Amino acid sequence: MNFLRLRLGRIAGGWALALASLAAPAQALRPQTVAEGLEHPWAVAFLPQGRFLVTERPGRLRVVRPDGVISPPLQGLPKVAAGGQGGLLDVVLDREFARNRQLFFCFSEPGEGGNSTALARARLADDESRLQDVRVIFSQRPKVASSLHFGCRIVETSEGHLFLTLGDRFHRMQDAQALDNHHGKVVRVTKDGVPAPGNPFAGHAGALPEIWSLGHRNVQGAALGPGDRLWIHEHGPQGGDEVNLPQAGRNHGWPVVTFGENYGGGKIGAGITQAAGMEPPLHYWVPSIAPSGMVFLTSDRYGASMKGSLFLGSLKFGYLARLELAEGRVVREHKLLTGVGRVRDVRQGPDGLLYLLTDSAQGKLVRVVP
Repeated sequence: MNFLRLRLGRIAGGWALALASLAAPAQALRPQTVAEGLEHPWAVAFLPQGRFLVTERPGRLRVVRPDGVISPPLQGLPKVAAGGQGGLLDVVLDREFARNRQLFFCFSEPGEGGNSTALARARLADDESRLQDVRVIFSQRPKVASSLHFGCRIVETSEGHLFLTLGDRFHRMQDAQALDNHHGKVVRVTKDGVPAPGNPFAGHAGALPEIWSLGHRNVQGAALGPGDRLWIHEHGPQGGDEVNLPQAGRNHGWPVVTFGENYGGGKIGAGITQAAGMEPPLHYWVPSIAPSGMVFLTSDRYGASMKGSLFLGSLKFGYLARLELAEGRVVREHKLLTGVGRVRDVRQGPDGLLYLLTDSAQGKLVRVVP
């Protein structure tokens, strides 16, 4: 029998929930391989007629047919600083893709001083062999010599603006608390890459106007949830992975507050988990599961009990996690598809089913079948 042990900690006026062990899955699901042989795939988007658009971290974009045949790399990508955690990362289709063929992707962009996360806009050619009209619309500042913590998840809002998550670049974690840089931030921009109207720090002296929220470490999962609110998860250090709801102008605390510790042990900063003016996590993990990818299930393909749940992958332990929610809180966690591999991305397809990418040199695109 599996037992669910909950640990509740009062933090800065809110409750954070940590699950020290995981509940048994509500129903059996099985993985069905759609395609394999993808080199460190990072993100998947859904094209018409059952095709898939998949990024590979080394700097390639491919189309996968419904029968699993993988296209040659698409032409037209900008130069990518592939190495470490950097490369070609997220991709999303414009909500009006059927009309405009437009998409957005983010990648580690080389340049003076090192590299940084960049957001680009492009059109997919009708024959799906190349990108056209490619334009980098936003670049994280400053560029630094690091191959770590790029963040790089894109979410389009119902207003047609874009959220982009930006990592702290590992060696610059104190930057996450400053408004004069983009490290450790969530930014909100238009589809032209300029600050979106209503951003909280617009007009503040010394603050970059694209910033939406601050105090993040390395956000590799983001999705719109109930009420069109942005949900994210982020990697902690050794322990302390978090689920957060970044609202305008809010500070999520990194590296001042964390439930994690330094790699190899030892406190980070003062070793505190709460501080005035800093948001507590909605949910956290100790030990870390290394989360990646995130989606709210809006279909009933897996039964009514799973609809509305939040799904994300575990890179560290190789499973799909389902978080049950009640009144905006995580109340239970289920560990699904144990052993499926390092889950890098989780998306809901047009057919209402979940799709996963496994991160390896021979990565897979996987359909989750009820």
